[in-house]
Amino acid sequence: MANAGLQLLGFILAFLGWIGTIVSTALPQWKIYSYAGDNIVTAQAIYEGLWMSCVSQSTGQIQCKVFDSLLNLNSTLQATRALMVIGILLGLIAIFVATIGMKCMKCMEDDEVQKMRMAVIGGVIFLISGLAVLVATAWYGNRIVQEFYDPMTPVNARYEFGQALFTGWAAASLCLLGGALLCCSCPRKTTSYPTPRPYPKPTPSSGKDYV
Repeated sequence: MANAGLQLLGFILAFLGWIGTIVSTALPQWKIYSYAGDNIVTAQAIYEGLWMSCVSQSTGQIQCKVFDSLLNLNSTLQATRALMVIGILLGLIAIFVATIGMKCMKCMEDDEVQKMRMAVIGGVIFLISGLAVLVATAWYGNRIVQEFYDPMTPVNARYEFGQALFTGWAAASLCLLGGALLCCSCPRKTTSYPTPRPYPKPTPSSGKDYV
């Protein structure tokens, strides 16, 4: 029962991490304009995501422009896009695989060992998905830091971490933690001992002496 509860907890955490990955990929606040310098303009907020850049006015009006050209994007943004999409697809596959191996499901009840192995495989796929998201967010965040501290970057063109980046880090952590808990349901190997051979029973004596 404890193993089943641990398995269910891991699946819920990994599923929440997968949802967070989708939200992080869709949000445009991957990096926000840094209000650093003498000429600070607080009437508008500028932020960029993986798919568009937006400007939010103090009046509440938001204008967004989708990145039209794929080849015109820098390599970091292209790689981050690819890794996030791969993480989402792997998470979807992991959900289906892990669902089959859940103890609360009736699939593959005849083969308990194979059922537990399916849960472990789903956990491994969740781990790979979390690693893909973690690499994507860390790579993008490292690029923001490098551009911020680059002396060649103008002060009015520097950005800081956005909410979507923190959401991606939290989602990657949940996927990794949930995948690890699912992997803990790995079936233990049972040591098989050879069946003891019965000793031959002595034949009862008839009580007669033969000459």
